[in-house]
Amino acid sequence: MLYRKLGGSGLKVSLLSFGSWVTFSNQVNQEDADGLIKTAFDSGVNFFDNAEAYANGEAEIIMGRSLKKLNISRDSYCISSKVYFGGELPTQRGLSRKHIYDACHAALKRMQLDYLDMFFCHRPDYDTPIKETVWAMNDLIRQGKVMYWGTSEWNAQQITEAFQVADKYNLIPPTMEQPQYNMFERHRVEIEYRELYKNFGLGTTIWSPLASGLLSGKYGKKIPKDSRLNVPGYEWLKNDFYFNEGEKIKKVESLKRIANELGCSMACLSIAWCAVNEDVSSVILGASNERQLKENIKSIDVIDKLDNEILSRIDKIIDNKPAVPRKY
Repeated sequence: MLYRKLGGSGLKVSLLSFGSWVTFSNQVNQEDADGLIKTAFDSGVNFFDNAEAYANGEAEIIMGRSLKKLNISRDSYCISSKVYFGGELPTQRGLSRKHIYDACHAALKRMQLDYLDMFFCHRPDYDTPIKETVWAMNDLIRQGKVMYWGTSEWNAQQITEAFQVADKYNLIPPTMEQPQYNMFERHRVEIEYRELYKNFGLGTTIWSPLASGLLSGKYGKKIPKDSRLNVPGYEWLKNDFYFNEGEKIKKVESLKRIANELGCSMACLSIAWCAVNEDVSSVILGASNERQLKENIKSIDVIDKLDNEILSRIDKIIDNKPAVPRKY
């Protein structure tokens, strides 16, 4: 396993991490989760990602039980939660001081933890002043309940405002952002956040490196029965990443030739491609079985094979490299 610093912090996280979105509870039961987390940890993964919204908290319960059962030393791994989508009532959603406080303590209880290593604001909250959110996160860190806080799917302006508020009031600023990043989703990570890496040392723990499976190469004329696209409640994934992505599926077929040349799976090629970007602190993997997870972890061995010539060929196939604004 390779490790990178989480942005400008001193925390070293595994370049490949393991998350529970969609899979835990929906596709993965407690016994399966025990095996997946053990496989990940034994492979060098030290960051496990979660959120209050995943399976309505059940994903956190399952992950917490697994870590407890496996008796993994608390000082050997990092674990996260996210706050925003807590429930339907007004006080159960958003980034108010109250919901942040309630969500943190609920996550700690579900995962049987004394503190969270990372706590993400799962989406921006347009009804709550950023000052209130930054202050609430600062207080949780001061209380020792959170080590690092960050954002997820915030735009560059919102993240910059959070840093400005923290600087003005001598508060702890965000350390990381969790954006989507893959061969088909590039602009935000590669262009929009450029100044944030340089000015603030922002780290990124990116999600959906396989574009919800599209870049695994397994989608052709039929959707595999065990695919997350068939999970009840996630029909929108099927709409976003399958039926409307005919051209992308054709590009994946072309990319498979490069994967074959390198002697790796299409999934490994896609994950390694994300990891090549040095502004990526960690690539979050999602797997529903140990075979799949072990295969995806092999992407670590592919990173060094992605030289400039291979990357140029990939860019030519996907044909979506974001243009750098002239001011850069």
